[in-house]
Amino acid sequence: MAEFATWIAVDWGTSNLRAWGMSADGAVISSANSDKGMGKLAPAEFPAVLTEVAAELSPAPGTVDVLICGMAGARQGWLEAPYLDAPADLRDLAAHAVRPAMENAALSVAILPGICQRQGGEDVMRGEETQLLGLASLAPDYAGLVCMPGTHSKWARLDGTRIENFTTAMTGEMFDLLKTHSVLRHSLTGPLDGPDRAEGFRAGAADGLDRPDNLLGRLFGVRAAALLSDRQPDWSAGYLSGLLIGTEIAAKRKQIGAASVPLIGSPALCALYWQVLDMSGASGHPVDATEIVLAGLKAARQHLA
Repeated sequence: MAEFATWIAVDWGTSNLRAWGMSADGAVISSANSDKGMGKLAPAEFPAVLTEVAAELSPAPGTVDVLICGMAGARQGWLEAPYLDAPADLRDLAAHAVRPAMENAALSVAILPGICQRQGGEDVMRGEETQLLGLASLAPDYAGLVCMPGTHSKWARLDGTRIENFTTAMTGEMFDLLKTHSVLRHSLTGPLDGPDRAEGFRAGAADGLDRPDNLLGRLFGVRAAALLSDRQPDWSAGYLSGLLIGTEIAAKRKQIGAASVPLIGSPALCALYWQVLDMSGASGHPVDATEIVLAGLKAARQHLA
């Protein structure tokens, strides 16, 4: 007989959502994905999407708890879950969860809040705070910087379950904007994943680490290198990526020192950050993003009222 899910864990992002049917002891017994992320939905559409996804997860008869992290709790999402102010103990996330109305009485939904920073520079995160709680639950003695590469990369200082402060770098978005909408697009038209991309990445990362103050000048160098040195699109794409990541890591160099930084994100992107951290004299160790978010949702559920 197939096992029923006693509760459902959901990571609801801007573009997609991932959901897992969980057993009472925290094991994953089923999973489902949907491309109906927050950015594609009006608030009134969220309940039907959740009901549709939950039906794929073999929910147990009766009422099943659903715990959601991510952009469903944004102001433009399903129901806003107001930010918890940093510094904060991530175990308090569950106490600030919001409960949207559901016509489907079989699903009891709670949405976790994000974290904001008002002092020392305004900043916000949604979803990453649950990953940090997951890391704290799997490595309870860890204290130091955590890097979460992505469209908007996050750097957080964690001490056990306490997030002290964090910053955001728009590195991924800047790459896309420059590739698509700037003069650099003329040097990035064609295959971008060719054999010279790795060489370009190393060169860009070295320039970003060595001269982060010259970022604006080196950006135009992408175009100049194509015109004067016949650099091809794959080299140019690698250089631009390396330059941006190198500049991002250079800004954290004093804080990182020679530490090994946990990296939470896609394997390919974490590998690039690991490479640049190694070039800087530090190190990185990728952590499985799915394992981390599930650990965070399980930890938060223990404190859910």
